[in-house]
Amino acid sequence: MRFLKLALCVLLLVGVAACSSGKFKTYRGPAVTQILVYKGQRKMYLMHFDKVLTAYDIHLGGNPVGHKQFEGDGKTPEGLYQINRRNPNSKFHLSLGVSYPNEQDVEFALSQGKRPGGDIFIHGRPAPYRSWGDDWTAGCIAVTDKEIEMIYAMVRDGTPISIYP
Repeated sequence: MRFLKLALCVLLLVGVAACSSGKFKTYRGPAVTQILVYKGQRKMYLMHFDKVLTAYDIHLGGNPVGHKQFEGDGKTPEGLYQINRRNPNSKFHLSLGVSYPNEQDVEFALSQGKRPGGDIFIHGRPAPYRSWGDDWTAGCIAVTDKEIEMIYAMVRDGTPISIYP
């Protein structure tokens, strides 16, 4: 009898722990074939070919107009990149890496005697950053924590991301 109670308690604890880890979602819908970001509209679309699967309001770098050229310029890149990494332990809840800088970005920055920067991500917005206004990142694309949970589940590494002015 004592063993049965212990076993039930363990199962209950495991069940509660599994339910409380809502950070990692499961997605079984159509594949995300590309991500479209329109900086001027502050919109991001997850696409299945030419069909919009979901749309999100976004926040950008603190200096959002124009293409990111140098480390610390506060701009979000423009152009064609890929999702190239995942960070389940991001200080911004969850994050998906954008392949900035590409060869052209590096060449341009070096030709100006500067570094191109990097570590551009799509990420969440934990509580400490919620009062920072609309465009608050260092050049990343931010959504809510709940939204990045779904995006993280839907988007695979290698997914193209087009970022427009």
